[in-house]
Amino acid sequence: MAGSLSGMFGNQPPGPPPPPGPAGGPGPAGLIPPPAGPRNPNNTLVDELEASFEACFASLVSQDYVNGTDQEEIRTGVDQCIQKFLDVARQTECFFLQKRLQLSVQKPEQVIKEDVSELRNELQRKEALIQKHLGKLRHWQQVLEDISVQHKKPAEMPQGPLAYLEQASANIPAPMKQT
Repeated sequence: MAGSLSGMFGNQPPGPPPPPGPAGGPGPAGLIPPPAGPRNPNNTLVDELEASFEACFASLVSQDYVNGTDQEEIRTGVDQCIQKFLDVARQTECFFLQKRLQLSVQKPEQVIKEDVSELRNELQRKEALIQKHLGKLRHWQQVLEDISVQHKKPAEMPQGPLAYLEQASANIPAPMKQT
C-alpha cells in the first residue's frame, strides 16, 4: 500500500485522475465508483481501501473542479467517492474484528495476555500522573506555608497609622558619617 501511495506524495507531479467511468453514467467523469458487485479476486480489501482513498483524493484535486463545473455535480461525485471509501473502511474493520474473534476463540490466553499488558500500561500511566500531581501538591503546600509565615511576621510588628512608615524607614540605611 505504501509503495503505490509514494507516487501520490513523492517528488513526482500528481498524475491524472482515474480513468473515466462508463459513458452516460451519473456524476463527473473519473468520479464514478466501480460497481458494487463481486470483487475482483486479485484485489484485497486493503487494495480496495487504497483505491477508494486515491479516488477521494483525486476527486478533491481534480482539474475539472478548478475550471469550474456544476457545484451539485461536484458535490455528488465527491460524496460518492467518500461513501465508497467509508464502505470499504467498514468492510476492512469487520474483517479485522472477525480475525480478532477467531483469535480469541482459538487462543484465549493471547487475549488475556494482551488485556494484562494493557492494564499494566494503564497503571504505569496513572502512576506517573499521580506522581506529577503529588509534585504539584508539594509545590502549592510550600507556597501556602510561605504565605502563612509571611502573615505571621506583620502581627509581630507594631500596628497603627504610622506602622507602615516605621517599617519602611527601618529598611533605609543610615547615612554614613564623613570624617
